[in-house]
Amino acid sequence: MDRLASKRYLWFALSLIAIIPGLVSLILFGLRFGIDFTGGTAWEIQFDRQVSTESIKSVLASNDHGEALVQNISEGANEDTFLIRMRALAQGSSEKQVLTRELSQLGELNPARESLTTVGASVGDEIRNRAVLAVAVASIGILLYIAWAFRNTQNPFLYGIAAIIAMLHDAVIVLGIFSILGEIANVEIDALFVTALLTVIGFSVHDTIVVFDRIRENLGRQVAANFEEVVNYSIAQTLVRSVNTSLTVVFTLLALYLFGGATTREFVLALLIGVVSGTYSSIFNASQILVAWENGEIQRFFGRFRGRGPDAEPSVAPIR
Repeated sequence: MDRLASKRYLWFALSLIAIIPGLVSLILFGLRFGIDFTGGTAWEIQFDRQVSTESIKSVLASNDHGEALVQNISEGANEDTFLIRMRALAQGSSEKQVLTRELSQLGELNPARESLTTVGASVGDEIRNRAVLAVAVASIGILLYIAWAFRNTQNPFLYGIAAIIAMLHDAVIVLGIFSILGEIANVEIDALFVTALLTVIGFSVHDTIVVFDRIRENLGRQVAANFEEVVNYSIAQTLVRSVNTSLTVVFTLLALYLFGGATTREFVLALLIGVVSGTYSSIFNASQILVAWENGEIQRFFGRFRGRGPDAEPSVAPIR
């Protein structure tokens, strides 16, 4: 426990191992956007008997909807409920009437459980742009707030930058995993996913601030001879609290994922991944970035790219 900061390159390497596959998937395949972002129709129907996904796809394909994605979201044993994502389909249109009639041949439809939501392409573009703007504004706000909250330290913006890096670490992991899932399992992201991502950002920063605040307190009390030892001591004080808090959330989310409704499963999965990643990054990334900066390691790393060459070996940064 007392040597966590000395193994910071191991923690950074583990983060890279977790990030790189998802980052490659994001570059090559991107994200599979749902109708909230691309426009289209989400049509939920319920049959009075068991119906195969393939038979529904066959009916849709024969009516020029081969692009449709069909997901079984049944929660009971005596019925089959499906969510169909497809091109825009107007309520009451002749096309919908034809599809309803042909789908009824597979089994009687329950009109009380039918729902149809259509989003235009322009609305989808606006939602996507606002989602990106929301994440950008949240990041800037977090940076400014943390810089103000830690204004009595020597490098207040450093705390904010470290928190932003840890936050981006968590966001990229969530996005990368969903990019992979979109490619291998047709998992789509929707507006609810953006809500989950913003929640993950908030949780990540909250956990990071707890560790940073303890570092600030211990710096004032001068509990150790140098900055690295102060960080080690602060992590030891907050580790059990952070893990216990995260575990209570993880257990709750696991229960929701395993026993909750199918329509919220991707939302819960995004939160679950983000909470685990956020706990890791606040302890093993954000605080270690502070140590690397205080020891001059980051400055020397970028100095090599500016052609200055490696500097002398660093001494452990004293408390200033």
